[in-house]
Amino acid sequence: MSVRKLKPITPAQRFTIVNGFDAITKSRPEKSLLAPKKRTGGRNNSGKMTVKNIGGGHKKRYRIIDFKRDKFDIEAEVISIEYDPNRTAFIALLKYSDGEKRYIIAQNGLHVGQKIISGKDDVSPELGNSLPLSAIPLGTIISCIELTPSKGASIARSAGTFAQLMARDGKYASVKLPSGETRLILVNCMATIGTISNSDNQLLVYGKAGRSRWLGRRPRTRPVAMNPVDHPMGGGEGRASGGHPRSKNGIPAKGFKTRSKNKISNRLIVERRKK
Repeated sequence: MSVRKLKPITPAQRFTIVNGFDAITKSRPEKSLLAPKKRTGGRNNSGKMTVKNIGGGHKKRYRIIDFKRDKFDIEAEVISIEYDPNRTAFIALLKYSDGEKRYIIAQNGLHVGQKIISGKDDVSPELGNSLPLSAIPLGTIISCIELTPSKGASIARSAGTFAQLMARDGKYASVKLPSGETRLILVNCMATIGTISNSDNQLLVYGKAGRSRWLGRRPRTRPVAMNPVDHPMGGGEGRASGGHPRSKNGIPAKGFKTRSKNKISNRLIVERRKK
């Protein structure tokens, strides 16, 4: 995996850093695993804009990803590593021994021809294999972790992310999450061995505004440039600093805890992220 700096033959390319796509082995997706993806433009079902700075962008088709990995004890071969326009990580196309094909989030180091499997207890904790937290050795680097059994992976799914299994006690396992938070998760939740692919994604530099527009991201107006009626940080004579950073609804942006004190999951958080 590597990144590539473009030759500065135009002003926009002077600072542009793009993905080298060295790990990609196939340029076209599997047609049977595609689904249409409708763009909202940040509007709800009545046409009212509820999310700002969204609109336009290149047309995309959704790749149907197997987050559950519930095809137990059937070996699969990695057919290809592919680019997915809907996420930062690469995806892997699997072909099971019974002929079925599925997409999964690709782990770093996964290669074409590799055999992987998911199961409950008799599966070895090797790269790409999916198994419950109760069967994974302590200290193992994991990703694509379920938060609720059989619901599908919801933690550590983006490029370069991973978690670490720290301990087990009764029906809970202690997992250190990518955010730095340590949390209790039920031991019968599934997880995949390894780190998520495309860790160099954080090094990319778009180089020009147009590349953000291709991704469907519209320009964002600075709050200090607005009027007081539009934002708490707007207004003032001359170029005012804007005062204390806060959202449009008045919620402070730095150091203010927004998490509810009455959340049921609070008891499952062992250690908060260190600042």
